[in-house]
Amino acid sequence: MSDSVFVRVPASSANLGPGFDVLGMALSLYFDMGFDDGAPIPERAKLLDEHHPATIAFRLGGGTGGVWAQSEIPMGRGLGFSGAARVAGVVLAHIQQNGADAKLTGSARRKLLQQSTELEGHPDNVAASLVGGVTASASGEVAQFPCALEPAIIAWIPETQTSTEKSRTTLSSTISLADAVVNIGHTALLLGALATGDKTVLRVATTERIHQDIRLANAPTSHEALKAALGTSAWCAWLSGSGPTVAVMCDKAEANVIAAALPTSGATKILSIDNHGAVVLPRK
Repeated sequence: MSDSVFVRVPASSANLGPGFDVLGMALSLYFDMGFDDGAPIPERAKLLDEHHPATIAFRLGGGTGGVWAQSEIPMGRGLGFSGAARVAGVVLAHIQQNGADAKLTGSARRKLLQQSTELEGHPDNVAASLVGGVTASASGEVAQFPCALEPAIIAWIPETQTSTEKSRTTLSSTISLADAVVNIGHTALLLGALATGDKTVLRVATTERIHQDIRLANAPTSHEALKAALGTSAWCAWLSGSGPTVAVMCDKAEANVIAAALPTSGATKILSIDNHGAVVLPRK
């Protein structure tokens, strides 16, 4: 029965520097969502009202009845909370209509991506949360890229929140040809480096000219954290989504030392890349 399962969806870090509104990476923090079938819900879960982004997504997908959710993903911090919630909602509706064994591939995945993107406004976060791994999404399609590395991803998370919508208003609606070429080139370089395991070019590949400096100018503590990360042996670092979280990629063996070198004005979580994306799990 579909009501004996729940959906688990990973957090995400978007842009990865140069891939504005295109690149995303799924991370090992999770948003769980299930049906309110009268059985006890998980201890940390809450029943959702009709205004929650996960419920709105569930209704858009044709879902009926009550739902619950629990989340490890902080809200408004640039780790894709709303994207994960929306993916969870449309996936839960999909399995309600098609059964717990319903596939999340092919035309079904394309529909789920379209529905969640419609609500999110841009596909980078929802694509990574839906598919897992490192993804590129555009024109209604998503591709997961191979990654030859198994890094730690340190998320440096300050207390302050960022409104993605407000942050986007600070960005220019036009860019120079030179800046466009740099971002396109660095995006290709980044994906190639991840696919081949070439750590030596990751610092260059995660720099960009469209959004990050503008956003960091309004988030001095995040700028400080980024500079601190690049002063360590980390492979690279970037502003996660619109911030204020900073994501740092490094060797797993060095993650604790690097995390300790980041400003104490933010909390750190040592994560990994989630390669599965949205999954349907049995309720215990």
